[in-house]
Amino acid sequence: MRLQSMRRLISTHGKLPCCLRSQSRFGFEASSKGVVVCEDGAIRVLELQEILQLCARKQLTREGKCCHGLAVQAGLLADTLTCNILINFYSKCGRVDFARRLFDGMPERSLVTWNTMIATHTQHGEDMEALHLFLQMRREGSLLSEFTLSSVLCACAARCAVTESQQLHALALKTAADSNVFVGTAVLDVYAKCKMIRDARLVFDAMPEKSSVSWSSMVAGYVQNDLYEEAVWFFHHAHKMGVELTQFTLSAALSACASIAASTEGKQLHSVAIRAGFAANLFVATSLIDVYSKCGCIREAYLVFRNVEDENIVLWNAMITGFSKHARPHEAMMLFEKMRQRGLQPNEVSYVSVLSACSHVGLVEEGRGYFDLLSRDAAVRPNVLHYSCMVDVLGRAGRIDEAWELIRSMPFGASASMWGSMLNSCRVHGNVELAKIAAQHLFELEPDNAGNHVLLSNIYAASKQWGEVAVARKFLKDSGTRKEIGKSWIDVRGKVHSFVVGENKHPRISEIYAKLEDLRREMNRLAYKVEVHYDLHDVGEGQKEELLRHHSERLALAFGLIELPSGTPIRIFKNLRVCGDCHSFMKTASMITDREIIARDTNRFHHFSRGHCSCGDFW
Repeated sequence: MRLQSMRRLISTHGKLPCCLRSQSRFGFEASSKGVVVCEDGAIRVLELQEILQLCARKQLTREGKCCHGLAVQAGLLADTLTCNILINFYSKCGRVDFARRLFDGMPERSLVTWNTMIATHTQHGEDMEALHLFLQMRREGSLLSEFTLSSVLCACAARCAVTESQQLHALALKTAADSNVFVGTAVLDVYAKCKMIRDARLVFDAMPEKSSVSWSSMVAGYVQNDLYEEAVWFFHHAHKMGVELTQFTLSAALSACASIAASTEGKQLHSVAIRAGFAANLFVATSLIDVYSKCGCIREAYLVFRNVEDENIVLWNAMITGFSKHARPHEAMMLFEKMRQRGLQPNEVSYVSVLSACSHVGLVEEGRGYFDLLSRDAAVRPNVLHYSCMVDVLGRAGRIDEAWELIRSMPFGASASMWGSMLNSCRVHGNVELAKIAAQHLFELEPDNAGNHVLLSNIYAASKQWGEVAVARKFLKDSGTRKEIGKSWIDVRGKVHSFVVGENKHPRISEIYAKLEDLRREMNRLAYKVEVHYDLHDVGEGQKEELLRHHSERLALAFGLIELPSGTPIRIFKNLRVCGDCHSFMKTASMITDREIIARDTNRFHHFSRGHCSCGDFW
């Protein structure tokens, strides 16, 4: 539109409203004589509509309302096109209530009217309103288009409405709209979000035309259904097919790599992002930080962070979370403060990340400070996650009674993660009585979680209450729940090698045990002693030492020492918490082999180097 036409917003019926007088917002010289006109004083409808469209694009609410007033004055609310433009304007400005009032008052509605109003409800999270409006549209016999179906399917996706989605899919088939790329993409997206990934793939394969959004939705669908390897494979397949690469496709594939800690694939995708010019994109960069952080490469994550010029709270949160997971609390806190200095408002994720950083190294006073800051922050309301972090801060530091009092004074009930934190703190600090209370709550909240029974049993075993151990283990057996088997894995040249305690199926297991024996002999020269109290079986010390000797993380370490070149960091992943003796073993091994050993357990990363661990033996 030519902005010069704004100069002709004059009327013979009075002065220009004050909100239309400012030339700075429109780039034209203001007139003081009034609003909208031809030589004969009539309102120019086309110009008014163009101005409304401009107000919608620039989200100029006050100016648009003045144009609405002019439309009322000129009797244009009976004009369907003008009303459609007004509905779109109010939608873009976030005033769904005004848009709906206009819609309801229209004497006649076109297909565009219905589509615009349904899309408005969908875009503003009013999914049920969108569905109800679609039903009203069908009852009134109005025609529908591919755009109508796409909007309503998006509303179904937001609510995971399976039945309605299937009905809409049937309608698309009946009206032959399923061949439309937008409808097909919306159908596969809603199926993926409803955990019907096979149906989503069938829809994708049947689509005669596929856009980059279709491929991106399919990759994201696999990620949403925890099929991470399939997501990575599908991304590579799309790349080979010459599909246009988008930031969303890359981000989804990187999320899959992060979820399975696939460092090799993550690095390959990073190079793809660089070649495609997406490396500095906020979405891609945030995903890259997440990948590198979860793969134990915190330095590389920070390099990605530093090279992004645009600032975004999600990007900063990803980096703060990364530092927290890698037991680097001071870096996390410095980044949090720098973020605030730059005018970025912390959100609930920011506070969770910085509180977690404090809990991992026992920074109680710093944790209290951030929790107090959160309590005073009018923009963020403390929720159960923040209280859970604070309980963890206190419990890990041995202030279990204070943690207990905090739970009792909360404005809402404690979550399973909160009781789990309490139970773990009781294990570390030997508080059997509170452990019983925490465990009882966990048994009620998570009846199928065998880990809670095992942890309580271990607490009894640590205090030599073997009778209680027998009772706890019998209860576990009778309940039918199964303990998760501990395993560790290591990625060597793109292939993942997995180990369990006492492994005997790996093709090179003899070499692995021989390497472990070499390490043990070297450690004996340094007067290293196995910390048998970490084995909680009711057996002799010799047998305990033998059980600890072949833990899965040690086998993975030995294999890494055999396979990886000298000087290469060894990255090990474990599905359970690393035991205290293995922690000591890794520290000593890092000194003997002069290697950096990076181990990730369920809680965090441990960086072992020259006989020390990044956690400071606090975990």
